[in-house]
Amino acid sequence: MKAWTVDTFIEAIMEVRKAQSDERLENTTARELYEAISAVVNQEISQNWSKTKESYARKKPKQIYYLSMEFLIGTLLKSNLLHHNLLDISNEAIMQLGFDPDEIYRQEHDPGLGNGGLGRLAACFLDSMASLRYPGHGYGIRYRYGLFEQRMINGYQTELPDYWLENPYPWETRKKEEAIEIAFGGEVHMHKRTNGKLEFTYTNTEKILAVPYDIPVVGYQNKVVNTLRLWSAEPTTTEDELKSEAYYYQLEHQHSFEQISGFLYPDDSSIEGKQLRLKQQYFLVAASLKNIIRDYKKTIRHSLKFLPEQVVIQINDTHPSLAIPELVRILVDEEGFGWNEAWRITTRVFAYTNHTIMSEALEKWPVDMIKKFLPRLYMIIEEINERFCQGIWFDHPELRGKIPDMAVIADNQIHMARLAIIGSFSVNGVAKLHTEILKTREMKDFCSLYPHRFNNKTNGISHRRWLVMINPRLSNLISETISPLWINRPRELTHLLRHTNEPSILEKLDQIKQQNKEELANFIHKLTGILVDEKSIFDVQIKRLHEYKRQLLNIFHVIYLYNELKDNPHLDITPRTFIFAAKAAPSYYFAKEVIKLINTVATVVNGDKSLQGKLKVVFLENYNVSLAEKIIPAADLSEQISTAGKEASGTGNMKMMMNGALTIGTLDGANIEIKNLINRSNIFIFGLKAEEVYDYYHNGEYRANEVYQNDERIHQILDQLKDGLVGNQEFKDICFHILSTNDPYFTLKDFDAYVETQQLVDQAYRNRKKWLAKSLINIAHSGKFSSDHTIQEYATGIWKIKKM
Repeated sequence: MKAWTVDTFIEAIMEVRKAQSDERLENTTARELYEAISAVVNQEISQNWSKTKESYARKKPKQIYYLSMEFLIGTLLKSNLLHHNLLDISNEAIMQLGFDPDEIYRQEHDPGLGNGGLGRLAACFLDSMASLRYPGHGYGIRYRYGLFEQRMINGYQTELPDYWLENPYPWETRKKEEAIEIAFGGEVHMHKRTNGKLEFTYTNTEKILAVPYDIPVVGYQNKVVNTLRLWSAEPTTTEDELKSEAYYYQLEHQHSFEQISGFLYPDDSSIEGKQLRLKQQYFLVAASLKNIIRDYKKTIRHSLKFLPEQVVIQINDTHPSLAIPELVRILVDEEGFGWNEAWRITTRVFAYTNHTIMSEALEKWPVDMIKKFLPRLYMIIEEINERFCQGIWFDHPELRGKIPDMAVIADNQIHMARLAIIGSFSVNGVAKLHTEILKTREMKDFCSLYPHRFNNKTNGISHRRWLVMINPRLSNLISETISPLWINRPRELTHLLRHTNEPSILEKLDQIKQQNKEELANFIHKLTGILVDEKSIFDVQIKRLHEYKRQLLNIFHVIYLYNELKDNPHLDITPRTFIFAAKAAPSYYFAKEVIKLINTVATVVNGDKSLQGKLKVVFLENYNVSLAEKIIPAADLSEQISTAGKEASGTGNMKMMMNGALTIGTLDGANIEIKNLINRSNIFIFGLKAEEVYDYYHNGEYRANEVYQNDERIHQILDQLKDGLVGNQEFKDICFHILSTNDPYFTLKDFDAYVETQQLVDQAYRNRKKWLAKSLINIAHSGKFSSDHTIQEYATGIWKIKKM
């Protein structure tokens, strides 16, 4: 490998520019310089990528394939530079060429390959697999358009197309020669072979090509490069067919199938949207399985009965769970296995990660839809269900009464979580509370049937991106204080605990946080025109907009503080800046109303000079990875306030903890594990516990209207929404919804405890030394939540794979 210096890096950039253009270097634009640096880095990557593939082919290790509908990888230039130990050299080279490094890195558009925590987790896992030298790869879909680009118009969310591929994407390599044909629909014909076995053939199917685009997943300074393979849907139509009389039919057919990789999460409020989602899911699993088996045959050259010894497939939530019947189909229909052997192989290959507690969010598909688009798969699912139900009836008579609640096919629906549990050898939750709820409540019957399948693997985050890359000042301070070894062994961050009472370290920590806040304040002003107090508490809630995440509780607290200050302008409170960022699903009316409410409150609060700058509210539009990277290093307070028992884990809590923010939160998801690590005195916990929430649901004793009648603060806030003091009666629907549905996420019930705990935050922040010590304690324990630790647990506890 080349030993780089700033001079040789500049020379390499100039060589690329000469090859790209005859123009002189001084005429280079920021975009062109970004492309040139990306090309230089790609040259470094390609050598290690080839060597990694050769190593896997030669040594034939057991490999992990991670199937996910989302991979929220964020921008890659800075990350790839960091992983090649070139980031500082690149920054210096860019400055010597007369550019601002941030301007160059901003040229890269966030890939529209994910929405939230599910996709970001998948990206962190791939990063950790490569950095820990595990042979692991991702399979996803190359969506041409991301979820949507969010713009605020009069405070309302407006969705614009997120065409992230407008410019060539430098990190992908198209592999048309490895395309795979996928079939939908048609008729299934069953024949008996001469040996007595059944044979299945298909006619009148509609075919589409899955064309792979490979993105390198670069390990941290270890020369390992794994692969994220994304499938693009393309027509099988030939040029001759397009010239034929059926031209317009072929064109329409081509367009409909290209839509499969057109949009991340098409709107499923219509039948057409549901059908497209189903096609996407089958497209992903069918292409990925054919690819995995093709590689297995080429490399291993053994019967597929040995597949579980070489391959493990992790399905990230239920979206890829059609892979289970699809593998059975391949083994039975194409490879000649009998059912029992095919099922034995399948159930030793798949592992399933559950990401939701809420039963209403568990994925289901109408039987008729599966029959129409995947007729053979429906036959296999029916067989799986029949054998499973018979197994319960004969082998577990104590569970006979539970069969309707456990069957894969029930109420004319196919229950994908049940299919995933039945067809996998491991079922894991993503935080201790989440797993416990799965085992004792939501999936209790399955746990009694398969007690050894259920296990916990608490989520994690890549500390390389979420600390080393986005917060270099803090990263450097840590390295100076405890040595840089923590970057490869993040659990060694605990050595910081020795320094929580050192004034010099705390002072430096304070200075770093202040610099980060100043940078965010400048960004906010440039983006929104809002001036925020850099000395105020930066109170941050950034995550998908959903009722259970309770952005509504947060904005109710803002309205409460506003009312208090209007009644008493001299009220002694620490100035606070509330920072929100969130996208609401396009068809999620209530969530979009909450966004409008936040923006309306921001307009009222920020425009009221009588508050003397004590409160500011900022809603930053188009939340994505890049925006999170700007906000998180500057956060003082991390809002993790979901209804207890509803958030599976959360990873935003880990990211802000790692960057020194203190958490205010319920005993939900990974908040519990954070609290257990850092001690309750270093986190702000409030609200109902999960078992209390469950009891209220079960016994029906909660009355939201009584809280409204008895708590003057709540009464005032809801009346302000209803009567138009905030927003001209625009928000009476929010008020009506909360009271008419009996406040299903206990926003009103937890309000009093939340306000009281926020007052404790206010008081704690005034003692800077103690606050900074708490901050350092949080950072010191955050290594436990590195995805390196999580992947190590997956590798040893589930996948049984070894480092290369």
